This record gives sequence, structure tokens and C-alpha cells, in this order.
Amino acid sequence: MSESEKLPRTVGFWGAALLPVNGMIGSGIFALPAIMVAAVGNFAPWMMLVGALIMLPLVLVFAALSTRYDSHGGPVLYAHEAFGSFAGFQSGWMRYASGVVAIAANTHVAVAYLAALFPVLENPTLRSLTVVGFIIFTTGINLIGMRGSVRTLGVMTVIKLTPLLFFIVLGLFTYDPMVGFSLPQFSQFESVVLLTFYAFMAFENGTFAAGELRNPQRNIPLALITTLAAVALFYMLVIWTYLAINPTVTGDTSALAAAANELAGQAGVIIISLAAAFSIGANTLSGGIVIPRMTFGMAERGDLPKIFAHVSKKFKTPDASILFYGGFAVIFSLWAGFATLAVASTLSRLVMYLLSALALPVLNHKNNATASTWHLPVAAIAALSTIWVASQASAEAFKMLGIIFVVGTALYFMAVRSHSNSNLK
Repeated sequence: MSESEKLPRTVGFWGAALLPVNGMIGSGIFALPAIMVAAVGNFAPWMMLVGALIMLPLVLVFAALSTRYDSHGGPVLYAHEAFGSFAGFQSGWMRYASGVVAIAANTHVAVAYLAALFPVLENPTLRSLTVVGFIIFTTGINLIGMRGSVRTLGVMTVIKLTPLLFFIVLGLFTYDPMVGFSLPQFSQFESVVLLTFYAFMAFENGTFAAGELRNPQRNIPLALITTLAAVALFYMLVIWTYLAINPTVTGDTSALAAAANELAGQAGVIIISLAAAFSIGANTLSGGIVIPRMTFGMAERGDLPKIFAHVSKKFKTPDASILFYGGFAVIFSLWAGFATLAVASTLSRLVMYLLSALALPVLNHKNNATASTWHLPVAAIAALSTIWVASQASAEAFKMLGIIFVVGTALYFMAVRSHSNSNLK
């Protein structure tokens, strides 16, 4: 059967948009306002616009590439088609490693927010059980169907964004929104520009599940560009509101919790804490939807053992890929040393971005396509900006990236050997 027959196309534009939105809006939005304001003062909202503009060339590259394909994989598929199976595998493996680390770390953060409301979760054993339970819960949702997963993600998105919207409206109407405007020193600007770039990472989530989207060659580019603009505006409004309220931030509260306390007292803190937990939970669920679709696509192309391409007859989902991802996330969530990999998770994703930026002109040349005049300069800017961001990483991050690469290389040759043996039978 073809991929479209195995995994039906049940998701439209709004479902496609939920994936990048929940990739970009996770835990960062609850702490970033205080960091940004401390660094650049009342220029902080505009820094988010700068970050979006730095990310825009990459988004345009992904938008252009997504018009070429209607199957699973996103950047892994792009690297595979442009540079061969090894580059495609490494791109996917690095994104997989990043995703597993992220789901483990983010779920711990979500439970930490809940522990502030329910002190019983401070117990280490109960906290670990809650983390494992949540990962199992999201894995179960993903198993029973793409449409149900996206609907659940939509509900969680509404729950997490509604308190923030009320925070924005109430804050700007209650406090003076005229916070002024002053340009920061260059040293201050440079110190936070990387944070603004990181805030928009995971926009590529909208490309991984193309094989289950309706009209993906139209909906994915539209979703990528509109969600980048919408998320940038949302970040700007949240930070602008935070500036207007100007709360006193203590060491044991997040930035928005402190601001919510100024607006509505303890009730505001509770609401924002719950919103944070749901925000991180939705971010985790989004990753659980898209990463297994990536490994499904890799298995379809022979870059992973065929088991990863197995499809549930009942639910029409890539059940083996989903279970592998959930299982690894549970294991990493229980391993105290997983945090050491977090330093390389962002860097590994930058490798994926770089390969995609380079893939656009290569694929144009390979396919003798009549490319738009903006493809080459935008791809060049995207590649250079990615290299610049990567150059800011620590030596420890590059060391961990090297380890991930070596492990990925070993897994690649194991997968190739397994695929060759299965073809000989």
C-alpha cells in the first residue's frame, strides 16, 4: 500500500498550525519576559521581532521545500533527497535525540509547576511516577489516532493560551501600556539575540507529518509563515504587558507568575502556574505527534528498520514509532544524567537547519527546477545565521554533539545492514 493509504490524511490547515505553535510556545514564555527586560529594558518586545526576522529565512527555506513533498519526514526528507541517506539519517537521528531529551526535561518542568500548587508532588518518587504517567498518557493519545491527537492538542492549546490572553488584556487595560522605547547597548543586544532565536525553534514541527495532512504543499508553507508571525506578536504582547505591570520578581516565582500576582493575587499565580503546566504538556504532546512521523518516514525510505514503518490496523497510526519514542522518553526521564545531553540538543537541531538550508539550492539544481529568485539568497542567509548561532555554543555542547554523531553513524550502518538483509530474504 502507498503511504497515503496506510496513514489517512485527516488534518487540515488549523491542525498543521497547532504543531509549530506548540513547538514554539512551551515553557520559555513564562520565564523569558524577566530575562529580556533585565537585559535590554523596554526594547525587550522588539527583540522578539528581531528574533523572528532572524528565523524568517529558515522558515522561508522550509516553506519552499515543503511545496515539493507530500510525505512524512520534513527536514529529514529534504536532507535525504539532497545529500543522500547518510545525511538524512543523521538529520533525523539528531532531531530524535533532541526530541527525547526535550520531552524528558519538559515533563519534569511541567510537574515542577504543578508541585507549586500540589506540594505532595515534591516527593521524588511521586514526582517521577507523575512524569512517567504523563508520558504514557500522551503516548496513549498518539496511539489512538492522528485526528484525536490533534483535537487534544487543540484543547490543550486553548487552555494554555486563554489565561495568557486574559493576562495581556487585563494587564494593558489596568496598567499604563506606554512603557517607552530606547535602543539597547550592542553588548546587551548580543546577549539576548540568541534567546530570541531559540524561542522560535521547533517551527519545523509542522513539516514532519506531511503524509497525514490534507493539501500539505499548500497548508504547510502557509502554516509556517503565519504561525511565526502570530507567535512573534504574542511574545511581544506578553513582554509588553509584563513591562507595564513591572512586578517584583523573586527567586521562587516565574516572571509571569509574579506579574499575575500583581494583577489578581494568589488566584492569578495559580492560573498562570496551571497555564504553564498545560503549555509544557502541549509542547510535549506536539513532539510526541511529529517525531514518530519522522521515524516512520525514515523507515519507509529504508533509513531505519521496517518495524518503525509498522501501522496499526485499528487506529491507522505508526504505532511502533510512537511506542519506541514514548519508551525512550520514559527511560530518559528516569535517568538523572539526561540533563548532560540537553546542552547538545539545541546544537543538534541547528545541524538539521543547516542541512535544510543547503538542501534548497541543491534540490533546485538536481531537479533542474526553475527556482524563484529569492531561493538562493534566502538559503544563504539561513545557512549563515545558523552557523553564527551554532558558533556561540560551548565546547561541551560540541563534544556531546560529536558523541551523538558517532552513535548515529553506528546506528545508520546497523539500519542499512538490517534493511539489506531483509531485502535478500
